[in-house]
Amino acid sequence: MAATIGVGAAKAISIAIAVRHLRTKPYAAATTTALALLSLHKPLFLPHSSPFSSRRAFCAATLRTSDNRVQQFRRKLRVSEIKEGDGADVLGRNLVVQGWVRTLRIQSSVTFLEINDGSCLSNMQCVLNSEAEGYDQVESGLVTTGASVWVQGVVVKSQGSKQKVELKVNKIVLIGKSDPSFPIQKKRASREFLRTKAHLRARTNTFGAVARVRNALAYATHKFFQENGFVWVSSPIITASDCEGAGEQFCVTTLIPSSHETNDSPVDAIPKTNDGLIDWSQDFFGKPAFLTVSGQLNGETYATALSDVYTFGPTFRAENSNTSRHLAEFWMIEPELAFADLNDDMACATAYLQFVIRHVLDNCKEDMEFFDAWINKGIIDRLSDVADKDVVQITYTEAIDLLSGANKKFEFPVKWGSDLQSEHERYITEEVFSGCPVIIRDYPKDIKAFYMRQNDDGRTVAAMDMLVPGIGELIGGSQREERLEYLEARLDDLKLNKDAYWWYLDLRRYGSGQMSSPLSLFSYLNHIVYKTKNIFKTIDRPFFC
Repeated sequence: MAATIGVGAAKAISIAIAVRHLRTKPYAAATTTALALLSLHKPLFLPHSSPFSSRRAFCAATLRTSDNRVQQFRRKLRVSEIKEGDGADVLGRNLVVQGWVRTLRIQSSVTFLEINDGSCLSNMQCVLNSEAEGYDQVESGLVTTGASVWVQGVVVKSQGSKQKVELKVNKIVLIGKSDPSFPIQKKRASREFLRTKAHLRARTNTFGAVARVRNALAYATHKFFQENGFVWVSSPIITASDCEGAGEQFCVTTLIPSSHETNDSPVDAIPKTNDGLIDWSQDFFGKPAFLTVSGQLNGETYATALSDVYTFGPTFRAENSNTSRHLAEFWMIEPELAFADLNDDMACATAYLQFVIRHVLDNCKEDMEFFDAWINKGIIDRLSDVADKDVVQITYTEAIDLLSGANKKFEFPVKWGSDLQSEHERYITEEVFSGCPVIIRDYPKDIKAFYMRQNDDGRTVAAMDMLVPGIGELIGGSQREERLEYLEARLDDLKLNKDAYWWYLDLRRYGSGQMSSPLSLFSYLNHIVYKTKNIFKTIDRPFFC
């Protein structure tokens, strides 16, 4: 006997069944069943007996079963794993390597291929002769630098001194040809040239290493916060709020031509009100909308319910500052700590920075040694100092006194009430405190955002910046203003529209409490690790892609 139900009901039942089934069966089986039910386009007949098979199925990636074994949907041995421990564990094994040809040397009786699969800086040296299946592709010139190949062979001890093991190839398959015009050759290319080939530069040693270290930093970021009890939340990219109150936002609108429309549309075509202003009511959202400059205000909405949370994603600033330190798009790590003051904020920032740097030094040794040798000599020692040294704490007023008494002429004048420039920050970290990270706290309220807690002196707010050698400010943070009347007064002082922040003010009306947030500029965290002269050389993709 069976019962007939509609598609909508089937979806609801599928979720309930999957959840119940999850308690006793592997996750994959429950997921497979739920997805099957959700994909129905006609009424479903449910038998009264259990519809689940006892057979285990695979889900999209990795499954953990009750006996703690891990099943993978797709697994291949990477070059980094083959070379682990000098390759001793894989000697004599018949393995497959897939990757891209970095170099090719044809000698009288043997050919050497250097293949890289992106898993590490090192290439896998593959040695083959005319007896290898598919060798005619090499001999005829089809296999060239940049080509993608599949090779199979036995791992043997290398006769050369540059590597411990190599692959004695018995079969090679050309997957994708590389045109002779391929611009990334063995000869080292200048960074200026690579900027003109930004879509291909990930295939170089430098940008491959940058990508792997960036991955390690992102992984360490999640690991740090997850292991400290934080909950990751996503914040919207499009927003109606100006978090910083500075007005440096990119506008999102459909009132002007899009990329696939003509670029010569008249300005008069933009709808206007009777007053001659832009009629935002006819826009997509019915009001002005912008790319977010920060997700922290949205993060606070979750922190008032989940305690400690963090956001990690892209933010945008329309700052027309063409310097080596400014980006229009960059990633931010924005934790929100409930029931926390500025001291907790500074402790979190310090622990986070030292954790992620130590993680990179321990897990990206080959890439970091490459940076140390070719990009910035001594970077490993300097990062070790940041990870191991105590962080110095001074107030903004003390910093101004140090700068005013310095026997050095600065480009930007030093006075109380002005924001510190990069030259000031670097002088404090590199010369006054000899390469130690420095936290400057208690800034003038007039140069900080509206949401920062006012100190008892009435002149400063509970804000801090963490400075590191070579960069300056890396992490900024503050204790939030939890007092509703102070927050409203601050919005009035800055002439910000309180109606636009009604929801943020509600957070203070309903169960307000101490809250703090250290904000880390993830793109600049990458910059300190690679330590290139220009931050544009560390971003992972060009804007035109």
